[in-house]
Amino acid sequence: MDYNDVIIRPVLSEKSTELSENKKYVFRVSLRANKMTIKKAMKAIFNVTAERVNVIIVRGKRKRVRHQYGITPAWKKAIVTLKEGEKIDLFENR
Repeated sequence: MDYNDVIIRPVLSEKSTELSENKKYVFRVSLRANKMTIKKAMKAIFNVTAERVNVIIVRGKRKRVRHQYGITPAWKKAIVTLKEGEKIDLFENR
């Protein structure tokens, strides 16, 4: 699996921006990715060292569309804690 396929995109929400002040960044990752591949992808893409990786599977929700119900797909979220002194410039205001 290519490292660009492991990390899909960052999750930008109010909670994730508050976590970024504590060196924790939230990403949407592939369902097949595990903690070790996420650590290696962070090193390859952003050139930072991940100290901890917490992985959460967000279940799909039942949504109503007109007269029938559908289900939004499940996805995997990774909360990456960086080592002291490192940061990702993607989340900084310019």
